[in-house]
Amino acid sequence: MIKVITYGTYDLLHYGHIRLLERAKALGDYLVVGVTADGFDQQRGKINVQQSLMERIEAVRATGLADEIIVEEYEGQKIDDIKRYDIDIFTVGSDWKGHFDYLNEFCKVVYLDRTEGVSSSEIRSEERTLRIGLVGELPALEKFRKECKFVNGAMISGVFSLDNRLLSDELKALPCVSDYQDLLDISDAVYIYSSSQYHYDQVLSALQRKKHVLCESPIALTIDQWQQLKNIANQQQVVLMDSVKTAFATAYYRLLLMVKSGAIGEIVSVDSTCTSQSNLLMSKANNFPYIWNSMSEWGSTAMLPIFQLMGTDYKDKIITTRIQEGTDDFDLFTKISFIYPHGVASMKIGQGVKSEGELIISGTQGYIYVPAPWWKTDYFEVRYENPANNKRYFYQLEGEGIRYEIVSFLKTIQRGTDYHYIDDNVSKAIVEVMQDFVNHKYIVI
Repeated sequence: MIKVITYGTYDLLHYGHIRLLERAKALGDYLVVGVTADGFDQQRGKINVQQSLMERIEAVRATGLADEIIVEEYEGQKIDDIKRYDIDIFTVGSDWKGHFDYLNEFCKVVYLDRTEGVSSSEIRSEERTLRIGLVGELPALEKFRKECKFVNGAMISGVFSLDNRLLSDELKALPCVSDYQDLLDISDAVYIYSSSQYHYDQVLSALQRKKHVLCESPIALTIDQWQQLKNIANQQQVVLMDSVKTAFATAYYRLLLMVKSGAIGEIVSVDSTCTSQSNLLMSKANNFPYIWNSMSEWGSTAMLPIFQLMGTDYKDKIITTRIQEGTDDFDLFTKISFIYPHGVASMKIGQGVKSEGELIISGTQGYIYVPAPWWKTDYFEVRYENPANNKRYFYQLEGEGIRYEIVSFLKTIQRGTDYHYIDDNVSKAIVEVMQDFVNHKYIVI
């Protein structure tokens, strides 16, 4: 018996895929088809896959061509699979010609000509391109612009900023409008990364114009405003989505799944720290008026793991802050302690006070340590009483999670299915804490 193996993503299975599978099947007597896992696709930079792993596996199975279907999950697996399944022929499309010659040591390698004019990328690109307008005053908009290039179906339509001095040369080369309504005229959606005091008005204007909104969390500073915006988004049938890029990073998402699966037992404590001085120093040096305080800069990010792991039904919270002299609400440093029926959580944030930006999740059987800066992590450790049982996990981080966030935003719009990584309970809980801070419900040190 001659055994053949081939691999692919098989997203939006089309005639080209089927033709390749037919020709692979004809090379031998038994065909093994490897379907790449979502995580492995992301590691390879293939992030705009439209279908889930199970959908893609079922599509391959429905062709009736595969005698066996396996999942490709890691680099180097092809050699393992060839040995494990006693493969005689490895085959793949001719666009990979030469790339897999190293496998000749283990079996015969055959490159098959692809069907011209058909590809999943082209099918995805045929969907209407979403024109995204950028709104804000910080250099973070440049990161978003760069990451959009990696996502099929997304393009930047223009920029609206209250201070163009904070825009990169690349952003200044785009249509830069002085009126927010002009940006909405040329956009299907907006990405808002402005100071949180402007979020409500900017989001409201966009929703009223039936534009989709991806807004840096919090989307408002009061619960009433948050609820109003959510209601309008539902009425207008547009997407209103919180943006915290960390939520879309592969390592962070896998960490959540691991904790929720009971890897360290029952969660008793979450300690989150986020601090920086660079924005504050840059602002003072250049006299920029739109400087974010610690809560605007770091509050949502620091609260994210607390609410996603401990839940939003805390019994009490204590906000302790140090306010910059001569200001009403510029907190140089803020610490918030949350008390839960089953544990505690704390967050420390600072714009002008520096600390180790780590995340520690404590459980009854062990703990997870994420080194600084945890919000950009591609690595974390699961630690136990016996160090011999400790494990380290590494996941490639592309674009700080921003490109995956853009993909999620597009999928939610295009499919009408909720691909949010931050649910409404977490979004609302963040706004509730922000509201208390704005209303000075804190202890000043």
